Amino acid sequence: MIRKLVAVSLLTLASGQLLAAECAITVDSTDQMSYDTKAIEIDKSCKEFTINLKHSGSLPKAVMGHNLVISKEADAQPIATDGLSVGIDKNYIKDGDTRVIAHTKVIGAGETDSLKLDVSKLDAAEKYMFFCSFPGHISMMKGTVTLK
Repeated sequence: MIRKLVAVSLLTLASGQLLAAECAITVDSTDQMSYDTKAIEIDKSCKEFTINLKHSGSLPKAVMGHNLVISKEADAQPIATDGLSVGIDKNYIKDGDTRVIAHTKVIGAGETDSLKLDVSKLDAAEKYMFFCSFPGHISMMKGTVTLK
């Protein structure tokens, strides 16, 4: 009887964990100006969503740095263009740019950084994207962010 209870308890615990939403993702970037994903899906049940950015290339950030910026789709290119004037020390993001929902710092070989999103601030009807604001990278380093 006790074994059955333990087995049922463990099964219940395991199935509960399987049903829990995944509220974090790791995105890898390389020296080839690419992310290892083109889409980030965020479950509506997450209160906060974490994106961990990793740079698995070998080049320093001044040469092949990457960040990850989240914005509405329509704002992405203007944010990247405006960021050119502020440089790497400001992560190619203008101070106080309200179009930026969240961003990591610019990282180079072997480095990591993370960002946290307040999921309640996202609208399922809106189109969002993630991109790298390092000069010239947005053309190849971008993807969609959807609330599901």
